[in-house]
Order: sequence, then C-alpha cells, then structure tokens
Amino acid sequence: MLNGLIRTPITKIVSPVARGLLRMGVTPNMVTAGGSVGAAASALLLFPTGHLFGGTLTITAFIFSDLLDGTMARISGKSSKWGALLDSTLDRVGDSAIFGGLLLYYSQHDAPLAVLAGVSLVSGGLVPYVKAKAESLGIPCDGGIAERAERIIVILVSTGFSGLGIPYVGAAGLWLVAVATLITFGQRMAQVWRFDV
Repeated sequence: MLNGLIRTPITKIVSPVARGLLRMGVTPNMVTAGGSVGAAASALLLFPTGHLFGGTLTITAFIFSDLLDGTMARISGKSSKWGALLDSTLDRVGDSAIFGGLLLYYSQHDAPLAVLAGVSLVSGGLVPYVKAKAESLGIPCDGGIAERAERIIVILVSTGFSGLGIPYVGAAGLWLVAVATLITFGQRMAQVWRFDV
C-alpha cells in the first residue's frame, strides 16, 4: 500500500547518491548485501541488549539501501533475476532479524510481547511465501492491509519510541503488526482461493 506512495518521491532523493556509488564502482548487489547484513546484525546485537532506540536508528540507516539498490539497478541497466532473488531473500533475512531481536529482548522482559514478536516473525514469512507460491502456480497474488513497508515502518517507529521510554507504544506496535500481518496472510490466501474456485 505504502510502496507506491513512498518509492517515487524517495527515488528522486536517492538518485544522486545512487549515481555517485555507481561512479565509484559499487554494484547494486553490493549495496543489497551490505544493507541487509548491517540491518540484521544491528537487530540481533542491539535489540536483545535493550538498545531499542539506537537499534532502530541503525537499522533504519541500513534499510535505506533497500531503496538505493533498486535505483542503482535501474540507472545502470543492471537489473537481473539474480539481483531480484538476492534482494527478496535478504529482505526476509533482515525482517526475521528485526523480529527475532525483539523476540529475544521481550523474552527477558515481557513474555506476552515475546509471543507477539514470534507471531510477527512467523506470519511475516508466510505473507511473501503465499505470494511467491501463488505466482509460481500462475495465480496473481498481491496486496493486503500490511505489506512489508507498513510492517517495518510501524515496528521501527514503535520500537524507537519505546526505546525513548514512552510507555505502551512498543506493545501497541507489536499488537498492530501481529494482527495486521495475520489479516494480510488471510487476505492473500483468500485471493488465491477465489481465483481457483
């Protein structure tokens, strides 16, 4: 939902950076890998140790590469199936690390929120899986109330505010993401079912 609204204006902002990196010999796949590894490492090192605000800022900086690599690929004409697969796969790694880091943190401090983080972790993997499997069967499958951009924005904003000591925001964010992701999973399953019956 937010992908189309956000991507166009931000692409205009990141295009000069993308061109500069290309001139330096940096490839889109290098940016993809570096950003994803950085985001995953930050989430798994900072969130479990209670550095929620610092972790959020660091992860956000690395997630910037998710917009940058695609822009670089388009500008350079180096879009490839391998690059698309790498980007999609490492997105899953980064997302899993974010919710895994929160699961580790809340397992020490708040068991119910740890469960929500676990639900978000599992259901967040199911949403893109349903899309990929459906499309491999020739069935279009997209959309839902909480795609990746919405989930990541909500969880990072709420976790960041929680790290600043604002009460209930972290819990509210986890509840929202867990419920919305399950609904999105259900929407995509229903979309495939309607197509096939």
